[in-house]
Amino acid sequence: MEYQIAGKVAEVYPVNRVSERFRKREFVIEHKDSSSGQAFVDFLKFQLTQERCDLIDESWLRQEVTVTFNLKGNRWEKNGMVNYITNLNALSVVRGVAVAEDGEQAAALPKLEDAPSPDPELDDLPF
Repeated sequence: MEYQIAGKVAEVYPVNRVSERFRKREFVIEHKDSSSGQAFVDFLKFQLTQERCDLIDESWLRQEVTVTFNLKGNRWEKNGMVNYITNLNALSVVRGVAVAEDGEQAAALPKLEDAPSPDPELDDLPF
């Protein structure tokens, strides 16, 4: 199942080559939630793996983004101790945030009316 959340990029970590065939990059978003009447801020760490590591870099810091992700969980046992690890695996990262008709946050796409007006002095075409 895929989930979507919006926030501001707080941290972008370098690509980590875990092995010859596996690499990952982690990043953190600051998500503000005021749906309960009180404002709460969460810092959520996501990971990108393999070719998705290139979806984001340090230039995204402090940018509003929408992240589509899924949850992954693993059981890990070492020296007789059992641990469980949960990862937020980012599938896509898109700059911008907007509110959809149902009140949920969604990726913002630029609108034509948001484009700057052309400068009439630069319009020197003969037709």
